[in-house]
Amino acid sequence: LSPILKFYDTFLCIIAFFLSMIINNNTVMSSLLLLFALLTVHLRLTSAQIGVCYGMLGNNLPSQREVIDLCKSNNIQRMRIYDPNQAALEALRNSNIELMLGVPNSDLQNIATNNDIAIQWVQKNVLNFYPSVKIKYIAVGNEVNPVGGSSQFAKFVLPAIQNIYQAIRAKGLQDQIKVSTAIDMTLIGNSYPPSKGSFRSDVRSYLDPIIGYLVYANAPLLANIYSYFSYSDNPKDISLAYALFTSPNVVVWDGSRGYQNLFDALLDSLHAAIDNTGIGFVKVVVSESGWPSDGGFAATYDNARVYLDNLIRHVKGGTPMRNGPIETYIFGLFDENQKNPELEKHFGVFYPNKQKKYPFGFGGKKDWKIDDALFNVSVPLKSDI
Repeated sequence: LSPILKFYDTFLCIIAFFLSMIINNNTVMSSLLLLFALLTVHLRLTSAQIGVCYGMLGNNLPSQREVIDLCKSNNIQRMRIYDPNQAALEALRNSNIELMLGVPNSDLQNIATNNDIAIQWVQKNVLNFYPSVKIKYIAVGNEVNPVGGSSQFAKFVLPAIQNIYQAIRAKGLQDQIKVSTAIDMTLIGNSYPPSKGSFRSDVRSYLDPIIGYLVYANAPLLANIYSYFSYSDNPKDISLAYALFTSPNVVVWDGSRGYQNLFDALLDSLHAAIDNTGIGFVKVVVSESGWPSDGGFAATYDNARVYLDNLIRHVKGGTPMRNGPIETYIFGLFDENQKNPELEKHFGVFYPNKQKKYPFGFGGKKDWKIDDALFNVSVPLKSDI
C-alpha cells in the first residue's frame, strides 16, 4: 500500500477503537466524524490525477531544466512528452514527476518491423533513465487514424506496441511501465447517448486488436478528449455552459445517468465504445484535454480559464459511468509559436517566459477550495442528536 493508504487504514482502525469505547458520547463522535471528513478531503486532494503535456514546438521556450523546475515549483507531478528528448529526460531525473513518454509516429515503422530497433529504443530512452525518471506510460504513436491523414502509420501501431512491450517485459518492468497508444475522438462513430457509444465500423479492424492487447497487458487506452472541438464544431446543439462545466443542471439524461458537462459525456461514450466491442475491460487515461485562449471560435482567455480550472477540479471525481479519479493530462504546458494553425499556438497554461497564464494551481494549496462545500454541512451537536 502507498503511505497515504496505510495512514488511511491506520486512521480507520483508530476511529473504530474510539467508537467502540465512546459510542454513547455523541459530542466526541461528532468530532470524529468531522475529522474523518477532513481526512477524506485530504485523500481526495492527494489522489488528484492532473498532469501537463510538455510540447516543445516553440523557438522562445525555456530550457528543459528550467521547465522541470517550473513544474516542480507548481506542484505538477505528472508530465507527457511526445518524443524521447534527451535533455528533458535528463532534467526529469530524481524530479519525482511521473512521465508519459511518447514514441513519435515517424518512428513507428522501424520499431514495428525491426525488434532490435525496439530493444535499442527502450534501452536508450527508458532503461538508461528508469527508475530515476519515473516513466509510467509509453505512448506508441499519437492520434493515428487508419482512414485519416495518418493512415500510413496505422499498420505499424500494434506491432510497434508489441515490440516495445516485449522489450519492457524482458526487463520485468511490464507492471511498472504500461505500453499503449493515444487516440482521438474521431474514431468514435456514435457518442450519443453516451451508453450507446461505439467506434466507427471502418476503424474496428485497426482498434479491436489494440484493445485485445490492452486487455492482455492490463494497460489503459490513452485518449485525447477535447470538449472545445466538439463544441466549436457544433455550437448550435451544444451549449457553451455544457462544454465549460458551468451548466447548473443536468443537460443530458441517459437512462438513470445525468450528464452536466460535455467532458463526462465524451469520456463515457469512449468507455461504452470499448465495452461494446465485447473484448474486455480497458481503463481510459485522458492523455490530452485543453481549451485555447485565442486563435479561433470561442477561443478566449476567459473560456480557457474556466474550462481548465473546472477540469482540474472535476477529474478528482469520476463520470456517471465510472467511479474514481480520472487521470488527465492538460494540453499544454506552453503556448508554442511554431505550431499551426493559429489556434494551436494558444493552448499553454504558461507563457514562454514561465509566467502563469491562469490563476489556478495544479493540486497545491489553492485546491483546498475544491471541497469547501463539505465544511458547509453542519455537524450535529450533542443536544441535536
